[in-house]
Amino acid sequence: MADQIPLYPVRSAAVAAVAANRKRAAYYSAAGSGPGGERHNRYQLEDESSHLDEMPLMMSEEGFENDESDYHTLPRARITYRRRGIEWFVCGGWKFLCTSCCDWLINVCRRKKELKARTVWLGCPEKCEEKYPRNSIKNQKYNIFTFIPGVLYEQFKFFLNLYFLVVSCSQFVPALKIGYLYTYWAPLGFVLAVTMIREAVDEFRRFQRDKEMNSQLYSKLTIRGKVQVKSSDIQVGDLIIVEKNQRIPSDMVFLRTSEKTGSCFIRTDQLDGETDWKLKVAVSCTQRLPALGDLFSINAYVYAQKPQLDIHGFEGTFTRVGLLDLELNQLTKALFLALVALSVVMVTLQGFVGPWYRNLFRFLLLFSYIIPISLRVNLDMGKAAYGWMIMRDEHIPGTVVRTSTIPEELGRLVYLLTDKTGTLTQNEMIFKRLHLGTVSYGTDTMDEIQNHIINSYSQMFSQGGGNSTGSTPSRKSQSSAPKVRKSVSSRIHEAVKAIALCHNVTPVYESRAGVTGETEYAEVDQDFSDENRTYQASSPDEVALVQWTESVGLTLVNRDLTSMQLKTPGGQILTYSILQIFPFTSESKRMGIIVRDESTAEITFYMKGADVAMSSIVQYNDWLEEECGNMAREGLRTLVVAKKSLTEEQYQDFENRYSQAKLSIHDRTLKVAAVIESVEREMELLCLTGVEDQLQADVRPALEMLRNAGIKIWMLTGDKLETATCIAKSSHLVSRTQDIHIFRPVTNRGEAHLELNAFRRKHDCALVIAGDSLEVCLKYYEHEFVELACQCPAVVCCRCSPTQKAHIVKLLQQHTGKRTCAVGDGGNDVSMIQAADCGIGIEGKEGKQASLAADFSITQFKHIGRLLMVHGRNSYKRSAALGQFVMHRGLIISTMQAVFSSVFYFASVPLYQGFLMVGYATIYTMFPVFSLVLDQDVKPEMALLYPELYKDLTKGRSLSFKTFLIWVLISIYQGGILMYGALVLFESEFVHVVAISFTALILTELLMVALTIRTWHWLMVVAEFLSLGCYVASLAFLNEYFDVAFITTVTFLWKVSAITVVSCLPLYILKYLKRKLSPPSYSKLTS
Repeated sequence: MADQIPLYPVRSAAVAAVAANRKRAAYYSAAGSGPGGERHNRYQLEDESSHLDEMPLMMSEEGFENDESDYHTLPRARITYRRRGIEWFVCGGWKFLCTSCCDWLINVCRRKKELKARTVWLGCPEKCEEKYPRNSIKNQKYNIFTFIPGVLYEQFKFFLNLYFLVVSCSQFVPALKIGYLYTYWAPLGFVLAVTMIREAVDEFRRFQRDKEMNSQLYSKLTIRGKVQVKSSDIQVGDLIIVEKNQRIPSDMVFLRTSEKTGSCFIRTDQLDGETDWKLKVAVSCTQRLPALGDLFSINAYVYAQKPQLDIHGFEGTFTRVGLLDLELNQLTKALFLALVALSVVMVTLQGFVGPWYRNLFRFLLLFSYIIPISLRVNLDMGKAAYGWMIMRDEHIPGTVVRTSTIPEELGRLVYLLTDKTGTLTQNEMIFKRLHLGTVSYGTDTMDEIQNHIINSYSQMFSQGGGNSTGSTPSRKSQSSAPKVRKSVSSRIHEAVKAIALCHNVTPVYESRAGVTGETEYAEVDQDFSDENRTYQASSPDEVALVQWTESVGLTLVNRDLTSMQLKTPGGQILTYSILQIFPFTSESKRMGIIVRDESTAEITFYMKGADVAMSSIVQYNDWLEEECGNMAREGLRTLVVAKKSLTEEQYQDFENRYSQAKLSIHDRTLKVAAVIESVEREMELLCLTGVEDQLQADVRPALEMLRNAGIKIWMLTGDKLETATCIAKSSHLVSRTQDIHIFRPVTNRGEAHLELNAFRRKHDCALVIAGDSLEVCLKYYEHEFVELACQCPAVVCCRCSPTQKAHIVKLLQQHTGKRTCAVGDGGNDVSMIQAADCGIGIEGKEGKQASLAADFSITQFKHIGRLLMVHGRNSYKRSAALGQFVMHRGLIISTMQAVFSSVFYFASVPLYQGFLMVGYATIYTMFPVFSLVLDQDVKPEMALLYPELYKDLTKGRSLSFKTFLIWVLISIYQGGILMYGALVLFESEFVHVVAISFTALILTELLMVALTIRTWHWLMVVAEFLSLGCYVASLAFLNEYFDVAFITTVTFLWKVSAITVVSCLPLYILKYLKRKLSPPSYSKLTS
């Protein structure tokens, strides 16, 4: 990065260290204005070729190859245009127009200034030409000024709350007033108060998390020395000292390091999800400065290009709304239509006499309880309870609910999209297998290899020779099997030495007292003992191999750009000069190194790589392909190791040709590759290694549980294809009986067409596709590709950028309409997590960025099983029951009002007034209804044992128009029985009708709660008796509404009991018959 930013010295050779802003777009050159910067628009803008006519995917390959005109002769795809009429406006067009106008106003008010190139002075933020934002993280939705308006907007954008606001305001009109003001404003105020308190708590928690991140201290270099500054106080142009194992707080230019060579290993896990260490080199002119203070004397600046579209940054906040909320909002609209229809019927039956329009509005107010205002507050309080239960679950410790509005989404998921590194795996490589062709060594036989190495080097140095290739085994080995032992020992020795030399690993040693003040490059302060040594490399596989050679006796102790040193089991140091290095690339799939043994002057070319690349390079053998397949089935990552001895003349000839090729102006890459390939012939096959990327604990059973639950799992990773395929097998994401279709690389429409046709012919196979090929397919055949991919039992997308991950999530949402969940642990997963309907972040080695951005934060992948099967199930089932029961509570009293008005000549007079209406929705029924949040149909152990039960949840049967209509019929039946029963049984005074019907109504609601409950909790019993006790106690104070003398008589009691039994007993009988004749799927398991 530093090498691509020009440095402009003013007085002498100069540099600049720039700390850019975290809040602005990141400016890493790796994804600046190149392909990464263009990728975002490829899904929105089409080039000329994308306007070609749609081509049927099953067209023959011959026809495609021979007839290019097919593109133009096939019929153009039909495009359906939405009619913009009254129907469109009523069915949602009004909302679209309002949203468009609001977006336009916001864009006008928040118009961003044009981004320009910048000149940043080294260590002098005050010289910056413009003022940049603070380097602070902000995940808050509101500030002190926008909190109340924002919360009110979020509440009143729902039809339910907006309706009740209008109803409440109508009570200020005398002609429309039908009761006390508090009858309407008290419930509305309570709902808003609860919502604001909940939002305030969530906002305060977000503020605390942001404050924790922004308060991290860093060392800032000034002219007077070091000072400690908070992360949020870092400015553009500051010189920041980043210590070992410390997070980089912002975009920075790498100027200087304590290493002489200017090298430093960094991790890019917050950018691309890879936790391996990458070697970076500081700007050479600043690295050569004698001391840190000289950075201020050179007076330099950096000229940086304007910010480009980048994969590392995102901007904006949003609010999630769960599917259940949207479904309830639709049911609320249906209730409103029923309310209007009922009111129109009542006015029609009146004969439209007098001021009928005023009567119509009064009926709308009388029947307004059809739409329960307490619906949202009950659901919001229920969701808060679900979140508390999740965080208190001792089986998933460390789980945090960061978004309290969508816990029931966990019970509706169909697609789960997961990252690989750090999510499914620990990114810790363990050496598992060494195969020499005739013999194989596993973890339980590594001591034999160690004995061979010890014997080989002890024999070699005891004879005073320096050539290790001619080592002979000990006498003890010779006595048992001299010829075989000698051959195996020599081959093991060569294999281990090749593995110890062929890599890009660097040993690193801790400083005793650290780097303090100006004491840099103090090698005397370093401890070179084995306990103090760590290895750093660009690949964790290489570290695992070098650590394994150390465990068997051959240790890498030192390395620089020109040499490396190995320590033998006896403590002797072997020095090798590094003549050439050929790094690993995704195209070559191999890496090589040419070294010279300083003791013998022998030159050896070592190479290791994937079997597909090495099989044509090594000498003929009959075991490599078979053993590679065996290791791959075990989930091991294989590398083939080979060598070739070179004479001095051969190497000099190669070096001359290699140097000439690197100086070529035309076709340099091809010429360099040709020279290297000239020595990659007939290489001696030494061994095959197997390394295992350790999976997270219990990943395999967790994935199996999710598969059995009917959840389709897609793995989206930035890792290479071979690694992703290997992990998919080892984690059992792809079962052993399933075939894997590896989508061949495609670059244009024709290749994509042919490959999709080939893929269509496959059945029940997992798909593995690279990000570049995926982009081409989505450009030309988006619908066809998603349709085919959704039929696969598993999909693996490798080499995916964060933008692509988020785009895949949105594609699944658009094309399938199903609920998606994204799981990740790094900053590169944030866009995917936020695009999904439900985001789960794993707090691990890659930091907290994904965890903070997610709706739910967990510590291990295995916790997802319980989170979905138990808490997802309970949250969805409970919210569905709670929502429908609250609607039933409003429907039944509205039915009673309709019957009452019908009997008394359609008068718009309220049946219950004042405190009776307020108490009915609060202290008399609130506690038993809300206790439904403790109900469960299946025990947690049963839900985990039979994950197939989860499939029923995704069908949405617990809350549908069918169940809604059932509750409507129940409400009409019970409301009619209660009202007609009271009218038939009352004798003299109207106040007796109110007492009988209202008391029977309360008892009916309490019995209906008991009928709805499937598993009793002691708090449910307390809530039932508490509500009943509150009602009985309040009768003594309700003289205004009840005749106290009448309600203490036996006549009152038997009339209330009779009406209550008639309203509830049939429903109990129907429930019993249903469980006997058509039991639910889980009833057999719980019996």
